[in-house]
Amino acid sequence: MASKDYYSILGVDKNASDDEIKSAYRKLAKKYHPDLNKDNPSAAEKFKEVNEAYEVLGDKQKRSNYDQFGSADGANFSDFFGGNGGFSGGFRTGGGFGDIFDDIFSAFGGRSGSGMGSGMVRGEDINVTLNISLKESAFGTSKDIRISKLEQCPHCNGTGAKNGTEFETCGDCKGAGRVRFQQNTIFGTTIREGLCNTCRGTGKKIREKCPECMGKGYTKVTKTVTVKVPAGIDNEQVLRMRGEGNAPTQSGISGDLNVKILLDKDKMLTRNGFDISLTLYVPFTMLLLGGKVEIPTLDGPYTLDIKELTQSGTVMRLKGKGVTELHKNSRGDMLVTLKSEAPGKMDKIVKEKIQELSETIKDSNYSKYTNFVENTKKYNEQ
Repeated sequence: MASKDYYSILGVDKNASDDEIKSAYRKLAKKYHPDLNKDNPSAAEKFKEVNEAYEVLGDKQKRSNYDQFGSADGANFSDFFGGNGGFSGGFRTGGGFGDIFDDIFSAFGGRSGSGMGSGMVRGEDINVTLNISLKESAFGTSKDIRISKLEQCPHCNGTGAKNGTEFETCGDCKGAGRVRFQQNTIFGTTIREGLCNTCRGTGKKIREKCPECMGKGYTKVTKTVTVKVPAGIDNEQVLRMRGEGNAPTQSGISGDLNVKILLDKDKMLTRNGFDISLTLYVPFTMLLLGGKVEIPTLDGPYTLDIKELTQSGTVMRLKGKGVTELHKNSRGDMLVTLKSEAPGKMDKIVKEKIQELSETIKDSNYSKYTNFVENTKKYNEQ
């Protein structure tokens, strides 16, 4: 669960609209920006906290994950996959936070991409969908998918220079990858820092381009990636494979591969959370006399024992026959709803026998029907 209440940080209600959240963020960001609070050391920490809150609440998917799971990443799958190769929920949509941040603070000295140091940027994420069956979502599975992505050029180690050595320190930024320049704004004259245009933030000037990537430092490849789907994952949840996205176009780290799970419709069973449901139509005589019927479950065939005089609409619960719960060894249940089915047609002999049977059973044995008849008489007499 998240350790911070992002709604309280922005001072908005949990039902606040997107516009209300954006407005609150603008006011607080301007209030606590370090360039306007140089004499207040605590403002920088508050500014960071406000940015963190808006990065989650300003993104619809992250906000939905935060509201549902207490984390912008959604369901936490770290128990299944450790380290940087692990997964986490939350479908990255991107764009919103950076756009508003640049809009507000273009006059305040700029910022480093994705919170990284000088000259460091983050490659773009790759978003894909993966269809799995109900059983695969219940018990987990592994799937191979093919993606096209940008990878660091192995011939120049991402430098863009021939053999990875034919470069020199950039004279404009002195190898820092960033330069400072003066800018006049509504707040007065400020000193802004940005990426060096000469070296594109690499801090290096290429003497001879790499013939494989033509000096770009990256190449486009088609790659097969194995996606490990944890047991219990549900429809439209997202697995994030960190570092499996596109390589950056300059010094930095690769983006993520976001795999959105789409659950195929099962022919017989329906999933509801971690429970499974089945509507079972049986002959009306089986409900009257009782009987056994084989049904499908996630674990294979199962023989259901129906007691005599079972009412149509009765729900039978099979404990532990549902979907495996995330992060747990337990499973949900299977709910079987019994429905009475009348025969499609009757011949004369069958009809006579049913008529004889009907006459032998008193109406008083049908308590719900008897109550309905009595209540109808009272209602009509009013």
